[in-house]
Parts: sequence; structure tokens; C-alpha cells
Amino acid sequence: MTDPATAAGGVSAGTVFNLVVVPGDGIGPEVIAAGRRVLEGAGRIFGFGFEWREVLIGGVAIDAYGAPMRDSDMAVCRDADAIFFGAIGDPRFNDPKATVRPEQALLGLRRGLELYANLRPVSVQPVLRASSPVRESLLEGVDMMIVRELTGGLYFGKPSEQRQGPAGREVVDTLAYTEGEIRRVVELAFGLARGRRRKLTSVDKANVLSSSRLWRTIVDEVAPEYPEVEVEHRLVDSCAMMLVQRPAAFDVIVTENLFGDILSDEASVLAGSLGMLPSASIGARRTAYGLHGLYEPIHGSAPDIAGRDVANPLATILSGALMLRWSLGRPDAAEAIERAVAAVLADGHRTPDLLATTGDATGLKPVGTQAMGDAVLAALVASASAGAAGRPTAGAAR
Repeated sequence: MTDPATAAGGVSAGTVFNLVVVPGDGIGPEVIAAGRRVLEGAGRIFGFGFEWREVLIGGVAIDAYGAPMRDSDMAVCRDADAIFFGAIGDPRFNDPKATVRPEQALLGLRRGLELYANLRPVSVQPVLRASSPVRESLLEGVDMMIVRELTGGLYFGKPSEQRQGPAGREVVDTLAYTEGEIRRVVELAFGLARGRRRKLTSVDKANVLSSSRLWRTIVDEVAPEYPEVEVEHRLVDSCAMMLVQRPAAFDVIVTENLFGDILSDEASVLAGSLGMLPSASIGARRTAYGLHGLYEPIHGSAPDIAGRDVANPLATILSGALMLRWSLGRPDAAEAIERAVAAVLADGHRTPDLLATTGDATGLKPVGTQAMGDAVLAALVASASAGAAGRPTAGAAR
């Protein structure tokens, strides 16, 4: 697969990107506000802008419209260059008998926009190694990309229902995949591995599941097209253990929907907090600048801390960087944001989730959601100013 950072091209100064923003529920509006400020700052520095259209999706949409998402809002998302997504979920709708739930909207967006692959990069900032519950010596060199198939499997298979049977209540969920659904995400993962450290781990449960045996077969069929990529098959339970024992051994992991959901959340522990990890959900459709996609932190809506200015916005800010890279054709701005995040952490800024596991907080700077966003923006601006000061002016000797 072509690197999205070089595939789009043609993004000229003064470009205005058409974005949908979905604040969502709980802490979603708070982290999105911080993320938007950083994106706007990057635009001012690099000479592009944004036209934002905000839509209600999730529990807030149920309150407003009686449904987690309207068809008209799906259409708005489809027409945008990309979607910047906060978090959805509300305990008021957790009753198993509830007919509408916020999460239905996210599943609907994935299927409706054909966002078949979820990309979750997992790396560990050196200054946060002490924040991880995993032994620090195991975190050296952790840099993986988890590729999760997003529009098939148990989450979408039919029938999926609870019903009355001869012996009482029974339930059925269906795990279904087509060859094409598996092949396209496997090919994407191989392309990513080829541009990284050239190792692909395919995760399945082929000793039990027919769907996994087809998955493994297709991986083996695609592998000869990428002879430079080393391929290994690993059962999901073995992979779960290896993520804790030898996390640095992984480069690109590709797996089906349910396994990817669980493994990527497990891998988030390596980084020290769910608040550190971004994600991109992409499809095959190209816009004028890159691949159409939806970008969100991997954490949930955390309603218990909503409105308290304590949520970590860095996963959302880094999701914005992924959006710049994959959908908007601005890898330069994406890299600048990622460097700013690293600089802020190196300077000691910590939201409560990162402070809680560090033990000794000497020399650290406790901050809230908005202050952390402000710190990243300040680091971004400072880096740009330093770069400008270091460049020769017109007519200067070179």
C-alpha cells in the first residue's frame, strides 16, 4: 500500500479542509475542544484551515432526536474530508433491554462509511515508562501498529438475538466474514508492514474457529505478494500473553474485529494510559487529499469524570495528527504535533491518569484537560518559531 504521507500530494497553501466534528458524550466535548485548538494552531503555522461542521451523535443525539444518529448526519459525515470524533456512551442507556444505545451510532458509521480498518499505533514515550504497570525493561523498543478489521465478524453478523427456545432462553451471535472482507484488511496490513520493520503477526483462533481458518488461509495466499515481509501466525490467547511478556517483538498485528478490540485495549496498558492512544478508522475511498476516515481516541466517554477538567486529551490530539497524515495529506503538520506532545511530556506535564501510576511526582507538573492542550499548542508554536529563526532570510548568505 502507498504511504498516505506521500500519496495525496497537491495540498497547497491556503487549503481549507471540510471536517465534521463529533464531540459526543461524557468527556468527549472536553478532549475534542483541546484537539481542535491544536489542529487550528497547526493550520496557522503550516498555512491551511478548517471548515468545521458539528453534529450530535451518541447519547446526546438520543436526547435531542430519539436516535443515536440521524440519516442526515451520516450524509454530512460521508461528504466531509474526515471526521474528528470524541467519545460516545452513557450509562443511562446500559440496560440490556434498551432499544437504542449510543454505541449503535458508531457501528453504523463504520458500516455506512465502509471504514473497514481500524489502525491503532502503540508506542511508549520514554518519560512514561514508569507509568506503565508492565516492567520498564520490557518497554524498550515498543512500536507496533494494530490493524483491526472493523466492519465484519460478531459485531455485525446476523442473526444476533436472544430468543425463547425449547429449554428456555437462548442466544445466538453470528461470526461471518467474506473472503473479500478479510483480504482487503490483510493487504492493508502487509502494506503497512512493508513500510515499517517488515514483520506481520496475524492473530486468529484457527484451532477452534472456521472463520479463523479462512483468515489464516488468506494471509498465506497474500504473503507471496510481499516477499520482504516476515509473517507469523499466532493464536489470540498466545498473542495476549506475548503483548505483556515481549511487547517489543511485534511490528504490525492484523486480526478480526472482536480480537482486535480486546488486544488493542490490552496494548494500551503498555503506554501507561488509555488517554495516550489515538486511532484511525479508514476505508478505500479517497478524497482530494487522502483516505476518507474517522479519527478518535481509543478511550470511552468516562462520564464519571466529565466536566471536571481532568481527562487526558493527548489521545485526541494525536488522533488529529493521524487525521492530518492519513486523510488530509499533511504529514509535516502531523509530525510537528507529535513532537509537541513528546516535548510537553518530557517537560513534566501530566494529567491525573498519568500521575496516578508514577509514584514519585517530584518535578512533574499536574495539569487539567485544557491546560494540557494549551501546553501542546504552546510547544507547537515554540517549535515553529525556533525553526523560523533558524532559517536564512531572503538574500542571506547560504
